Amino acid sequence: MPDLLIELFSEEIPARMQARAREDLKSLVTNGLVEAGLTYASAGAFSTPRRLTLTIEGLTAESRPVREERKGPSATAPAAAIEGFLRSTGLTLDQLERRADKKGETLYAVIEKPGRAAPAIIAEVLEAAIRNFPWPKSMRWGAGALRWVRPLHSILCLLSDESGSAVVPMSVDGIASGNTTEGHRFLSPGRFAVTGFDDYAMKLKRAHVVLDSAEREAAIWQGAQNLAFAAGMDVVEDKGLLAEVAGLVEWPVPLMGRIAEDFLHLPPEVLQTSMKEHQKFFSVKNPKTGRIEGFVTVANTQPADHGATILKGNQKVLAARLSDARFFYENDLRVAKANPSEPMGEWLDGLKSVTFHNKLGSQADRIARIAALAREIAPLVGADADLAEQAANLAKADLRSSMVGEFPELQGLMGMYYARAAGLPDAVALAARDHYSPLGPSDAVPTDPVSVAVALADKIDTLTGFWAIDEKPTGSKDPFALRRAALGVIRLVLGNGVRFDLASTMLLALSRNIIAVGEGHGAPAGFWQSSIKDLTGSVAARAGAIFAAIAEHYQYFRDDIRATISATVENPDSRTSDLLAFFHDRLKVFLKDQGIRHDVIDACLAMPGNDDLTLLVKRAEALAAFLKTEDGPNLLQGYKRANTLLTQAEQKDGVEYSFGADPKFAETDEERALFAALDKAEAAITPAMAAEDFPAAMAAMAALRAPIDAFFTAVQVNSDNQIVRRNRLNLLHRIRAICSGVADLTRIEG
Repeated sequence: MPDLLIELFSEEIPARMQARAREDLKSLVTNGLVEAGLTYASAGAFSTPRRLTLTIEGLTAESRPVREERKGPSATAPAAAIEGFLRSTGLTLDQLERRADKKGETLYAVIEKPGRAAPAIIAEVLEAAIRNFPWPKSMRWGAGALRWVRPLHSILCLLSDESGSAVVPMSVDGIASGNTTEGHRFLSPGRFAVTGFDDYAMKLKRAHVVLDSAEREAAIWQGAQNLAFAAGMDVVEDKGLLAEVAGLVEWPVPLMGRIAEDFLHLPPEVLQTSMKEHQKFFSVKNPKTGRIEGFVTVANTQPADHGATILKGNQKVLAARLSDARFFYENDLRVAKANPSEPMGEWLDGLKSVTFHNKLGSQADRIARIAALAREIAPLVGADADLAEQAANLAKADLRSSMVGEFPELQGLMGMYYARAAGLPDAVALAARDHYSPLGPSDAVPTDPVSVAVALADKIDTLTGFWAIDEKPTGSKDPFALRRAALGVIRLVLGNGVRFDLASTMLLALSRNIIAVGEGHGAPAGFWQSSIKDLTGSVAARAGAIFAAIAEHYQYFRDDIRATISATVENPDSRTSDLLAFFHDRLKVFLKDQGIRHDVIDACLAMPGNDDLTLLVKRAEALAAFLKTEDGPNLLQGYKRANTLLTQAEQKDGVEYSFGADPKFAETDEERALFAALDKAEAAITPAMAAEDFPAAMAAMAALRAPIDAFFTAVQVNSDNQIVRRNRLNLLHRIRAICSGVADLTRIEG
């Protein structure tokens, strides 16, 4: 079977597009070949900055002949129906077959397609792939109509087997296929012919081109580590940057330089971000000082002077970039420390003019809500309420700093540095850094109590704000990252064992967001704040009082605003329940990733207190572990049998059998043993549930397995003696009541 080699050679392909382009080329060509009737053994795709390469091994030499039968209309059908069938098959009436059936004669079309040689199929498939390639951005050049990411120079398309190799003839906008390619632009200019993939890869290597991006990454990383090790330093790992740099060079040559002493006082993250974003440099850290003191750049050539000229030029450009960073940082420090009585006050004033959302007010408005909510949450996470409020008020101040304006990815982190420079408590500085976390499933969860309080307040305010204005995620669309915010709350709560009434907290936050929607739309200045400033009582009571005030002064909302919030104001509990259901959906995804089945989660969600996420997960983990034991599934079977019999009897009799079973009516030893086992289990389960010791409660439940099995084996529940029957049904109710105290076991599958 022949092997196929394809190379599309062009000007430099952006590094960020190469990985996707490799996979697109592979899928477009292989899918096209298979659809046309060819098969293959394996395929591999590669890329360098100037080429996309595909190799396919074990390709069939031709497609198989195809014989297809299509049933058509009756021979006596209207002429229009027969003509339509002929058009769909491409045959004439005399080419159709007539076959007798129960209704007369039916027309059949027998279509035979002979096999086709692989080169003809390859030419068609490759041309279609080139013309329809899904580049994120593409261009036209010259007078041709072809669009490609950068001007396409040549097409290599080669079929090879034991007898030799041959070019697959084809042409796309005047670019004819051939058997030649080019090496490195500077180190090995000029074209050369190849005979197959092995020959191609070997000659490219000789021509200073490393074809495999993974091999280039390994060479870059190993070379960078060797240079750093020789200088007694470490390279800061950055997999994203490594992949990007590997897409910028065909012959990687790492070079290491030093950062000038003038810039070493800058925070390491500033140095690292500036070098990565502007120069694509890897940072090199001194393990003794913890400072970023050097960099590794990757040349796309073999310099004659061991890279001295390249490093000199890079250091000159780097000095200019870091001079800008130094100016931003030092200017920001001056602003942060300008007024000791009001650190970062200039930036906080500036946030008043920064709109967070046109219906939810400015960033300053939002910060005020987060600060109030952080004060509520602080006692629940063991944080000082005053510190939590102070931290929330300052956490987003760095959004107005010059450094964050230049590098938005440093928001929060720079806030920590500026807070420390202003002499603020370290807990406030850490909250500035950590309140955005966790940003994703692999991001660390903050553990400092003040940071946890501010991070929770930030995310809960975001969620309730957008729920207040009915801007919820729909399908795959989530423009405000609300799913990420909900998962962040879940990870903060579970990671720190936080216990609080999430529904009531969200209700309070929701009420404040409704006021934010109404601020500045007709109410006298400060009206809403004066309406709610002296509220006391529980979180839920205060939230209810705010909603009552909103309903009483509804006239202060504009008509369009009123239409937006009416559903929330009229039934705030419903909106909170909807948001809690959103949390539960995110929790299901999170717990399923932890190996907990969806039916186990549903069984625990059906229990009271399901807005206490820590309690909910403790219950789910205990139930999941119990069901993995030998007793778990067997007890579940007995419980379901008891529940089914009891439910059927209650529906038939129209009464509820929950009035207490009496052991004096027991007729068998198995029945009396079950009474005793239920008494013992209940005595153990009740205190265990009160202490939220779910494993102990499940262990006590497990002891019921044998007595329940023996009971059902020896006893007929629906006895002819009605007194005995009622007593046994009441006994089944005890089984259901005891077991249902842990979770709704009816929701467990199997």
